[in-house]
Amino acid sequence: FWLKPLCSGSVHQATQAGYPAVFPTPPSKMPSKRRNNGRSKHGRGHTAIVRCCNCFRCVPKDKAIKRFQVRNMCDASSQRDLRDASVYSTFTMPKLYNKMIYCVSCAIHARVVRVRNKKLRASPEGRIYVRPTFGKGGG
Repeated sequence: FWLKPLCSGSVHQATQAGYPAVFPTPPSKMPSKRRNNGRSKHGRGHTAIVRCCNCFRCVPKDKAIKRFQVRNMCDASSQRDLRDASVYSTFTMPKLYNKMIYCVSCAIHARVVRVRNKKLRASPEGRIYVRPTFGKGGG
């Protein structure tokens, strides 16, 4: 409950009557940096703990940054040798699908995710992941 002035006069009259001059105000809501507070936990009280694949830190499953790492089972030269020695003409080598789970600090350090300014974080365009090209020609 919040205290109301006990007298109908001004603050000066309240202090003369022996009441405190400053009345407590309701607590203000803390500012939030992100709309989801950096988690996707909506409505759940607790989520499971996973370990970061880089530093092995405990991270809540909904807060962890998850990416699939798709790699070939062997390098290009070995793949060419296998294709030449294979009986089948249209044999495709299976790929390795590895789910990488990062904590926030390792994901930023490894450039899995980038730091974005407030305007980009809030806009829908900022939520679309654009893969970096690292000097390759566009198109």
